[in-house]
Amino acid sequence: MGVPAFFRWLSRKYPSIIVHCLEEKGKECNGVRIPVDTTKPNPNEVEFDNLYLDMNGIIHPCTHPEDKPAPKNEDEMMVAIFEYIDRLFNIVRPRRVLYMAIDGVAPRAKMNQQRSRRFRASKEGVELMEEKSRVREEIIQRGGFLPPEDIKERFDSNCITPGTEFMDNLARCLRYYVADRLSNDPGWKNIVVFLSDASVPGEGEHKIMDFIRRQRAQPNHDPNTHHCLCGADADLIMLGLATHEPNFTIIREEFKPNKPRPCALCGQMGHELKECAGVAREKQGKNDEFADSMPAAEQEFIFIRLCVLREYLSRELTMASLPFPFDFERSVDDWVFMCFFVGNDFLPHLPSLEIREGAIDRLVNIYKDVVHKTGGYLTHNGFVNLERVEMIMQAVGVAEDNIFKKRKEDDENFKRRNKEKRKRMRQGPAFLTTGQFAPQALGRRDRPEPVQNARHQAYGMRMHSNMVQDNLLLNNQGFSDSRGAKRKAEDSDSEPEPEDNVRLWEEGWKQRYYKSKFDVDATDEGFRTKVVQSYVEGLCWVLRYYYQGCGSWKWYFPFHYAPFASDFKDINGMFTDFEKDTKPFKPLEQLMSVFPAASGNFLPLSWRNLMISVNSSIIDFYPDDFAIDLNGKKFAWQGVALLPFVDERRLRAALADVYPDLTPDEERRNSLGSDVLFLGKLHPLFDFIHELYRSESHQVTETTACPIVSGQIPVQFVGFVFKDPQFAEGFVFKAVLLSGAKIPSKVLKPGDWERGNREPWRPQLGFNPNRQQAHLNQSAFRVGPADKQQPPLTAEQCK
Repeated sequence: MGVPAFFRWLSRKYPSIIVHCLEEKGKECNGVRIPVDTTKPNPNEVEFDNLYLDMNGIIHPCTHPEDKPAPKNEDEMMVAIFEYIDRLFNIVRPRRVLYMAIDGVAPRAKMNQQRSRRFRASKEGVELMEEKSRVREEIIQRGGFLPPEDIKERFDSNCITPGTEFMDNLARCLRYYVADRLSNDPGWKNIVVFLSDASVPGEGEHKIMDFIRRQRAQPNHDPNTHHCLCGADADLIMLGLATHEPNFTIIREEFKPNKPRPCALCGQMGHELKECAGVAREKQGKNDEFADSMPAAEQEFIFIRLCVLREYLSRELTMASLPFPFDFERSVDDWVFMCFFVGNDFLPHLPSLEIREGAIDRLVNIYKDVVHKTGGYLTHNGFVNLERVEMIMQAVGVAEDNIFKKRKEDDENFKRRNKEKRKRMRQGPAFLTTGQFAPQALGRRDRPEPVQNARHQAYGMRMHSNMVQDNLLLNNQGFSDSRGAKRKAEDSDSEPEPEDNVRLWEEGWKQRYYKSKFDVDATDEGFRTKVVQSYVEGLCWVLRYYYQGCGSWKWYFPFHYAPFASDFKDINGMFTDFEKDTKPFKPLEQLMSVFPAASGNFLPLSWRNLMISVNSSIIDFYPDDFAIDLNGKKFAWQGVALLPFVDERRLRAALADVYPDLTPDEERRNSLGSDVLFLGKLHPLFDFIHELYRSESHQVTETTACPIVSGQIPVQFVGFVFKDPQFAEGFVFKAVLLSGAKIPSKVLKPGDWERGNREPWRPQLGFNPNRQQAHLNQSAFRVGPADKQQPPLTAEQCK
């Protein structure tokens, strides 16, 4: 999901990082559609090597869009996904690699957030149906007109989860799509395509980061590789910075607030469900030919240039008079780490740190002082210096009381300004000028009087406006004049706000917080230490996840709320290491962990009964209703869903009895898969790979190390897993990591290139036509064990 408000804050502070995408459109001639030639240079004047698609950011808007009619069936959904990928490919035009990653089974730390989202979606869906029924009944009783009730089944977006039939069908359709494009689209002929579907464990963006890390670990990695990552989550910006790649761009849809949405009851625009009056729909066109269309502009895309953001951060993070040489790459890692405190998908943000209140800037200022005092950085290659983190937290903790008081003061001022603004809007303009500039009624024939003294007229307007402002400030109850009466009581906008029992702006806020949120006394030092220790473990886990991969599939933060910054005391010895050799859940086990009972139809019958049967040993995992704590916020979607955490041991014990009931197809969907590699027949490496794996038995005994897949990590290919006569131009290979393969412990950075090669390292911006041959050499496969690898094959050898 990303970090709320992070992208808005970043784009306002560093506006030059945003660039609008130029998109070439296809043409139509004599009724024949002419597609865009993606082999031509990119109209955005930059050539991208690799395009990575975080597919869940594509699947959701294509299956249940908000600004246009939803697809009628699953086939239309698949076509919409294909068209979306085609459009992105046209804009970016990658020249080497296309990597499509769908979210697989997530770590437990992420599954808790997925569980909260899916339970909320189910609850909101039920509430929407009840509201629609209530409003429909009221309108019909008043004699209003409504279209016949749509009896089609509502699309449950919860099916976009690993292990469901929908995700299995999607993987098959994407295989067809890739094979078709490799066979027929000239822009695809020289690229390698990877598909990491929902059977491959891990979140989509982190599978992409793992791929990039493996490429950087290769000795022949090209530091001028230009990466483009598609996704709407704000945390992709931090992940992109964490790669330390000099040429990294993120493409995402341009956010346009307040887009019109149709009424959920009558389908008409211009009003919401609660305002529906049951008015008959007007004809759309002469013969109502536009009845099923919705007026909506095509969504545009923007580029987020991380190379420009790195320049901004370089100016902001550079520190003079340090007792050691300043390392910009280390400071970027520290900046990414500090952003974890204001929110992420795995930990609740600290109560005193809000992005909108300048929390990141406050942390940066404290961070510089800590670096000067201690002579070192906070992080190093995914590991945290907790002693320095404690110094930052204590500095924030000293100001916590003032932060809460200022937050309350700002909130009151904001309400007052909004109240005055609404009064002015109801009362009309503060001053109406006379003379020739006065507003005139339409059709009025008499001419306005000319202004005798324009300077005097302007002075009168200013004085009158100031007088109105003074009166508003002195009298918050409003006033009446000749243009309007005093607002009515029922017109009041002072809606009752949710009660805040914690009252962080008053004395005793810490005691009330722990009593209200954790049901313990603030004097219980042991419990507070336990919460802080779990949070410290979470910080170490998230940083490891960003820089090295999943440190533990089992770990999660076992509380709904975060501690205060002032509680971070003596944390240096609170974390040692995570449990080794943990395994991810299987897909159906994850469904049982994140699904509410209302979405149980995606599970086998015997598994579904565990969600609804009163005799189930885990029935408490699936409450019919649950509380949402607003936690000082104004809207329910900002609150905390108070759901029980899933006990892994109890879940596995309950599932042990129903595992024998799985059908062969369900067992296949419940297994963990691996990435699939696609090559077109026209690719320069096709003949070489085809010669390696033309065995009819589909069994391969050699172990090969493939730079384009995983660097120095051994990869075993198991032959053709997808070969169809109608897709003879595209062959597919399935890659499986051997046991014992590990992610490199050292995270390579641009400085390491210079030290390792003893050559000056310079980022190359723009497109160099001479790079194609170099890319081909680096893409050649190496054959043999990892410790006795042959040098890269040349282009002639590949032929």
